Amino acid sequence: MAQDLGFVLAGVCEAAPIRADRAEAFKQWLATGQHGEMGYMAQHTPLRIDARLLLEGAKSIVMVADQYASRNDPPDVQTSGIGRVGRYARADDYHDVMKKRLHAMCDALAAQHPDIASKAFVDTAPVLEREDAVLAGLGWVGKHTLLIHPRKGSYLFLGGIITTLDITPPKRQKHFEDHCGTCTRCIDACPTEAITPYKVDATKCISYLTIEHRSLIDPEYHKAIGDWVYGCDICQEVCPHNSPRSGKFGVTKANAAYSPRETLDASQGNGLDLLAMLDWTESDRREITRRSAMKRAKLDMLRRNAIICAANARTPEIEARLHEIANDETEPTLVRKTAMQALQA
Repeated sequence: MAQDLGFVLAGVCEAAPIRADRAEAFKQWLATGQHGEMGYMAQHTPLRIDARLLLEGAKSIVMVADQYASRNDPPDVQTSGIGRVGRYARADDYHDVMKKRLHAMCDALAAQHPDIASKAFVDTAPVLEREDAVLAGLGWVGKHTLLIHPRKGSYLFLGGIITTLDITPPKRQKHFEDHCGTCTRCIDACPTEAITPYKVDATKCISYLTIEHRSLIDPEYHKAIGDWVYGCDICQEVCPHNSPRSGKFGVTKANAAYSPRETLDASQGNGLDLLAMLDWTESDRREITRRSAMKRAKLDMLRRNAIICAANARTPEIEARLHEIANDETEPTLVRKTAMQALQA
């Protein structure tokens, strides 16, 4: 059913608590504040550790994956004055794209088994999806903490269904051992040193800083952010499992639903004009991020990010605009103070 709906991977695992060592690692991550301003991650911890609490009588979890980029996709075109957007956010919002099909699966299950209950989730429930994806045979969690499939790589969206139906995993379902080995490419390549083996300090991660962090970004990280105006793909770009090669099974193409949106300039590496972003209005933000995962970021945050990236690609025109913003008392505090920080760098 999942394959018919276009998911590249699907598997089944028992609805059960995650491994004790993984649960303890998650609690430690929270206790040391490495989740930063993501307060929601500290909520409903018991549910994240034991998915059965999400649905009374839950017995099985069906995990699926969507391919949003291929390892054979051409590398980004880096152009001065253009801010790069993480591959996951270049298309229509994956929550919407995946949920429709997961709900269709729930409806089909209900039609076949009227007495059961099912609940779909795509980042919309307190579930540690990667833990269940490993148990369902979709891959292993790499040193950069993302799920990796040996042939499909890590450019994968995860979702699932928790159900009271007792489903036996298919005989062909595999369990993948960790294939990261001694490789440390993701750790070595991270500009902010956010990654240690199998752990990411979100407070240093460029994706977190440009998407989840709502206040001023420490100037210590401004230069490292480079031209990443929303998200970051560096740890995935350097991963050997995402390298542009084809094996005997070929390369899975990205789901067409995740083609970059028309508001991103393909000739500029599917990025955004930074100088234009500095002058975005709320209506600009709504129009350009409509239907995109980028819509969750507030206008002030996006302009903050654009200021940092623009300062890293400083031109006389950008320099002049930063001075104007820094001296404009009508500008939002976050935007104005970021411009001040950028000019002092």
